[in-house]
Amino acid sequence: MEAVTDILVLPFFGQGHLFPCVELCKHFSSYNCRSLLIIPSHLSSSLPSNLRHYPLVEVLHIPASYSPFPPPDMPKRESSRPRPGVHHHQELGLGIESFLSERYVNAPPPGCVVMDVMMSWSKDIFRRANVPIVSFFTSGACSTAMEHAAWTAHVDDMLPDDEIRILSGLPETVALSYSDLKRRDQHHGGGKPQPHGGMNFGPPTPGQPPRWLDEAEGSIALLINTCDDLEGPFLEYLAGQIQKPVLGVGPLLPEKYWKSTSSVLHDRDSRPSRESNYTEDEVIQWLDSKQTRSVIYVSFGSEVGPTLDEYDELADALGESNWQFIWVIQPGSGKPGPPANFLGGKPVPNAREEGYYPQGLQEKVGNRGLIIKGWAPQLLILGHPSTGGFLSHSGWNSTVEAIGRGIPILAWPIRGDQFYNAKLVVKHLKVGHMVSDDLSEMVKKCDIIRGIELVMGDGEVHDRAIALRSIFEAGYPSSSTASLKALIELISK
Repeated sequence: MEAVTDILVLPFFGQGHLFPCVELCKHFSSYNCRSLLIIPSHLSSSLPSNLRHYPLVEVLHIPASYSPFPPPDMPKRESSRPRPGVHHHQELGLGIESFLSERYVNAPPPGCVVMDVMMSWSKDIFRRANVPIVSFFTSGACSTAMEHAAWTAHVDDMLPDDEIRILSGLPETVALSYSDLKRRDQHHGGGKPQPHGGMNFGPPTPGQPPRWLDEAEGSIALLINTCDDLEGPFLEYLAGQIQKPVLGVGPLLPEKYWKSTSSVLHDRDSRPSRESNYTEDEVIQWLDSKQTRSVIYVSFGSEVGPTLDEYDELADALGESNWQFIWVIQPGSGKPGPPANFLGGKPVPNAREEGYYPQGLQEKVGNRGLIIKGWAPQLLILGHPSTGGFLSHSGWNSTVEAIGRGIPILAWPIRGDQFYNAKLVVKHLKVGHMVSDDLSEMVKKCDIIRGIELVMGDGEVHDRAIALRSIFEAGYPSSSTASLKALIELISK
């Protein structure tokens, strides 16, 4: 059957943005829509191999030097790291314009472009080509809604330490406290736009609207990588505030994730693996040797993490704890900003990546701990019955992956939306604990040991995490399926 319409999909760079867009393309093909995923050519190696099994998904590779910072008129990130070329967005923009003019010269324009809100610099290109814009948030609805509600409530100054501020239209569980406002995106650019990684709009400048409002201006709808069962009140709030469709179309996780809710999922089946000192088979063999819910999984994702001093505190905590653990340490860990040799997926020759490594820890803990350098099979680890907790930076993809497997979270947010995700997990869903009550200060060994004991030993939190998992057990959420149908109807009018 001939596809009804083309849908362009334009991700931002970094796996936390690329993977959800890939899954979105796959879902569109279920509705007889042809998806065209637009990426710089050097990101091709990051695409999962199973994408070739979807004939209605095309990949448009556009030559470009490497992933962009925002265009020059947007704030520059303060960092000692090498700064990518400012012409990348121009290269990518010219490639998109050329593609549109050639492919649609004698044909109707695409039904829409689903654009990551962090790619909004390209909006004018699609407007000139009469392509409707749909803004896509790869993060969740809670962070987006809380930024808006805090702005409209004029929460600009510190609250007294014994006062909370309930945000109108949002659940009381996410009321702002003194500690919420005191925290800062320390060591990692102060909430400024980062070159890649998770959504990072906060904290907004006091008195100013959240950045995403401007990024989504002119779009016909908002797509958010979540579902009604997980974040219904926050989706409802946003729809009421912006007066346009707000559609939860997630969580956008691999198809095999939904089909293996009661079994271990091998990451190699759905995600390209990278360099690591352990294979998937070695990881699963180690996990198989451990008791049920006895392992704390520690990972901060590929782009953010604690400082070098905090890594030392973490190493000491894991060394003194009695719990089994898997600790994933990425190249360049402990340094501000993204890994120096991996700017949006393109290796930079001769970049130094010493980073942090806990010297002597493996020898001290022996088989009680598994320290993985580089890539780790996170879906496999979270789905294994031996895993009982997840010490996480609260990136959105990691958060929903853990929730879908019933794993309680020890939240250690580092920047931006991660603080709101942590609040959703700990205060609203009640399936985790915070690593510290004061994230404006350095996290200490005693905080981490206390947090691990809490998240691994709290039976009520474990029970709630298992109960929450049930919303994923039927597969991809029905509310998200309905949202996808609503989008197709909207662009088909």
